[in-house]
Parts: sequence; C-alpha cells; structure tokens
Amino acid sequence: MKLTAVPVVDDITPEDFKRLYYIPQKPVVIKNFAKSWPAYSKWNWDYFKSLVGDKKVGLYNNVKSDAYTPVNTADDYKTFGEYIDMIKKGPAAWRIFLFNIFDHAPQLTKEFSWPDNYMKGFVKKYPMLFVGGETSVTHMHFDIDLSNILHTQFVGKKRVLLFPFEEQHKLYRKPWEVLSMADYSNYYDPAKSKLDETAFPATKYAEGYDIVLEHGDTLFMPAGFWHHMEYLESGFAMSLRAMQPSILGKLKGVWSLAGMRGIDTLLKKTLPKPWYNYKKKKVYKNAELVINNAK
Repeated sequence: MKLTAVPVVDDITPEDFKRLYYIPQKPVVIKNFAKSWPAYSKWNWDYFKSLVGDKKVGLYNNVKSDAYTPVNTADDYKTFGEYIDMIKKGPAAWRIFLFNIFDHAPQLTKEFSWPDNYMKGFVKKYPMLFVGGETSVTHMHFDIDLSNILHTQFVGKKRVLLFPFEEQHKLYRKPWEVLSMADYSNYYDPAKSKLDETAFPATKYAEGYDIVLEHGDTLFMPAGFWHHMEYLESGFAMSLRAMQPSILGKLKGVWSLAGMRGIDTLLKKTLPKPWYNYKKKKVYKNAELVINNAK
C-alpha cells in the first residue's frame, strides 16, 4: 500500500475547511475542534457507566464476515457497565457498534455542539458512539449511507487506515457490499500484519492515508471513504454524520441502504455459498484489471 499522513491542523475556519477539505472531499484531522465542548473533559468511562451502565449492548468480535454471516448481527451481549469493566482489565477484542447512547441519556446531546457552520445536512437524530477494547478491530469498509463524517476520539488511541472510494477494486471490495475481502489487521506492523499481498496483490497499488487519533482529535472522513480502525487502547469516539449536499449523493445513499443491502441480504439467506462464490470471482476479476492497468 502507498500511504501518506492525513493533514493535521490545530484549528481551521469554516471557510477554509470547506475550501480545502469539504468541497474537494479530502480528509483532515482537527486537533482543537472539540476542545470547547463540555464533553471533551467530561466524557469518560465512569461518567458513561453512571448514566447507562445497566443498558444491554451488542458486542462484536474481530472475526471477518463470510458467506453465512448475517449483516450487523452481534456476537455477544452484556450490559454497558459489564463491558466497561471487561475492557478496563486489559486487551479485549470486543467493540460496540452504532450504540445510540443518546437515546438512553439525552442530556449528553447538550454537551457537544453541532457544527452547522462547517457542514450542512447533519442527521441530528443519530449521533453515534463507537466503543472498542484494546486490540479490537473495525474491518475495512465504507459507510453504507455515504455520509460525510466528523469522527471525534474521546478516550484512548486508535489507528485509522483511509482510502478514497475509487480505490475499491484495489482493496478487494465485495460486490453488493460495503466490505473488503482482505484482512488489514495490524497493517502497520510487518511482524503481525494479516494482509496477505500474495493473495491480494492489488493492495500494493492502493493509495491512501494513515493516522493515529488521540483524545480530542476530530477526523473528517469524506463520503464513501474506506476506513479500517484498530484500537491501540480501549476507548470510544463519536461520529456526527451529514448527508451529501447533492441530490445524486443522497440518492446513492438511499440506494445503498434500501436497495443494495436488501438484495445482498436476501441472496445471503437463500443462496449463501453460490452468492459468495460469484462475488469472490468478481472481486478477483476487478482486481486483475487494476493490476494490468498499473503495469
């Protein structure tokens, strides 16, 4: 892979953000974006446990999906308090996916501000919390609704691998899905990396970004960007999502959610193995074209 650092700024005006990053759809990390929010100093494990410790949450492990894996089905369940106690003890490869903590503790929405002067179209009903134990992994994917995202890290360090949507065939995207067939776990450590460039040779040509997020960092992820995240420490982050401004962009998001996912789910249930084999064949054909064009 050909990786460069994500640009990092301490502060940026809404005008410069739009001109340099939002309109051209380029990622950036803004160090001080969230520092004025009460959440910056207030949000921690003990605070959240006091508010929603008794709420049951779905947990996800590091196993990649296969032909028989249902979409977004949890691998285990615990209360939020039990989960926090578990990941505090040390490495725990379990994460919480799309937990809307704000439904259970709506007062939290008063502890951050929606940055409407930076982007329009925020889906304000659904700010989302993403939580992971040390060593947990969010495998390579792009968000199905194709939103622009401001992703703020609050506790712990997390490593993020980013690629523009157009790199999809170099990343071995599964047709009719938002997932990659390759495993990018520990991509940054040659001794531990699970990325098999012999099995997935097109990944050598993929051009993307690499960044480590720390407390208070806000990452702008443009719509459709591929991302793979690894929790270097137990921690959590919040994503604020904004619909694309164009009608075409909105329609693409609706199609992905209502059309593409529905068809894929149906065929996974009715013809799991033939459907998976068809997609696998298509993945490698697309990758072969990329390799031939790169030579």
